[in-house]
Amino acid sequence: MERESFEDEEVAKILNSGFISIKVDREERPDIDHIYMNVCQMLTNHGGWPLTVIMTPDQKPFFAGTYFPKHDSIGMAGLITILEKVKNAWDNNRKALVDSGDKIVGLLNTDQETFAEGIGEDTIIEAFTHFEEAFDEKHGGFGSAPKFPTPHTLYFLLRYWYNTKDPIALSIVEKTLISMYKGGIYDHVGFGFSRYSTDRKWLVPHFEKMLYDNALLAIAYIEAYQATGNKKYGEIADEILAYVQRDMTSPSGAFYSAEDADSEGEEGKFYVWSEDEIIEVLGKEDGEKYCRYFDITQKGNFEGKNIPNLIRTDLYDIDKEFLDRSRERLYRHRERRVHPYKDDKVLTSWNGLMIAALSIAGRVLGKKQYDYAAKKAVDFILKNLIRNDGRLLARYRDGEASYHAYVDDYSFFIWGLIELYETSYDEYYLKNAIELSKDLVKYFWDSQNGGFFVYGSDSEQLITRPKEIYDGATPSGNSVTAYNFLKLARITGDNKYEERAVQILNAFGAEIKKYPSGYTFFLIAAMYAKSNPKEVVVVSETANNEARRMLNVINEQFRPFTVSVLYLKDNNKLTDIIPYLENYNQIEDKATAYVCENFACRAPVTDINSFREMISN
Repeated sequence: MERESFEDEEVAKILNSGFISIKVDREERPDIDHIYMNVCQMLTNHGGWPLTVIMTPDQKPFFAGTYFPKHDSIGMAGLITILEKVKNAWDNNRKALVDSGDKIVGLLNTDQETFAEGIGEDTIIEAFTHFEEAFDEKHGGFGSAPKFPTPHTLYFLLRYWYNTKDPIALSIVEKTLISMYKGGIYDHVGFGFSRYSTDRKWLVPHFEKMLYDNALLAIAYIEAYQATGNKKYGEIADEILAYVQRDMTSPSGAFYSAEDADSEGEEGKFYVWSEDEIIEVLGKEDGEKYCRYFDITQKGNFEGKNIPNLIRTDLYDIDKEFLDRSRERLYRHRERRVHPYKDDKVLTSWNGLMIAALSIAGRVLGKKQYDYAAKKAVDFILKNLIRNDGRLLARYRDGEASYHAYVDDYSFFIWGLIELYETSYDEYYLKNAIELSKDLVKYFWDSQNGGFFVYGSDSEQLITRPKEIYDGATPSGNSVTAYNFLKLARITGDNKYEERAVQILNAFGAEIKKYPSGYTFFLIAAMYAKSNPKEVVVVSETANNEARRMLNVINEQFRPFTVSVLYLKDNNKLTDIIPYLENYNQIEDKATAYVCENFACRAPVTDINSFREMISN
């Protein structure tokens, strides 16, 4: 529509004669996007982008749709026809349009009511059964085309497997992760995942790369590595994070939002290859070998060109040294091409997801560079995206921070801070998570029905104030906040966080039960609330190797319902946040571990093998 209509002088003349045209960046203004997407779904029974809405001057919509061609086509009115009819109606029958807008706003506000109901085990089983039935046994993932990664579905299945020991849940996760990696949705030359696959077997992606996908997928691969011990998953996570640090990180340490699908006006041109080009870069022998591995032929597998993929290749048959050498040469050659446009705005929400991913990677994969990158991004946000009064902001670009942060900004950033605390054990990050959680409740909490609104009470007030619970391309702010508050309750011992989390879970229970598989991160929080979580406290005089080795034991395996605290004696800053720590002491001046469950702690241990056995039972 941008090329066909909004850059077209004929359309511009019509728009400028009777309308005020507003183009909204849905990533900067998710509040506006959320409200008017609901309108589109209400009026047309479907949604999507581009989103086209016509409304009265006081923001009340009376027309909505997605894509419209410039001129009428078979079965579809063109944008010019629509604009002319709307202008005629506005001039001659304005009351009907205004009344329609009033009615739509009334329906929107009716839909905001929530009905409290708890989440039971039957709802969790129903969600698993849905994924079991929708699973594509041949190609991994769910359903047919298009296929989206939705990593939080894999998080849910891993926790379901952890709780039930059902091998089917784990096999679904593994098949999906390996299939996505082998497909063309993964960039085998430069690393990182594209947004989604247009086909069932993950071959042809929509070539756009999003920060949030790569953050959430990195976590999925790390958790699979913990669950299975398969080092390949850890290697893939390493590659994803290498891409982000190389191509998506600003000099100041914040993370950019996305890379476009197009370059030189053609989707995917930057990423595809001909067989001749591969052989020219690698030489005949190496080139032909690479082409056999990666399904590259004279005919091509995508519009006469080739998307490198490993769909027909056994990963264990690959000569890794050859692969690494060839990939590096192809990468250097590809760098000379015209790059896709980079969306270099910094979003607090998506940065929070990447901070979480880096923090988890740092402690599980044992790589300090990830800890450092997470800390640098946190420092950037705390310096540039928080006002003097403490109010978090949503977007930074070209030296300007703007827009009051939304619920996702708070919840995702708090998640990142909690994960970074459990990696660094620096109470600075825990303290900031707690302070931001207070503001989240202050500005966003619905004291009447429970749950958090999309935008704050101090933000621009729109025609309605929605709450989001659906876990779509990213988890919802309500789902992540419920999860965060359960973790904060376990770490700090402060029960008010758990009470608030339970209020969130109950507020949306009736909605979740209608379609449980659409709320997988929410169900993760519900599973956490119903689990018997372990709290581990390691007490030591200093952060010595002995204490760190004990903490590292926690990350040797997948333990999704375990939290940990490192208490260095006489750390008054930490005991101010977690007062109960004053009751924990060392034994014989050795690093001492306490494992607590169901509000009771076992006898403390100083031997690492005894600790490993205790935490595993």
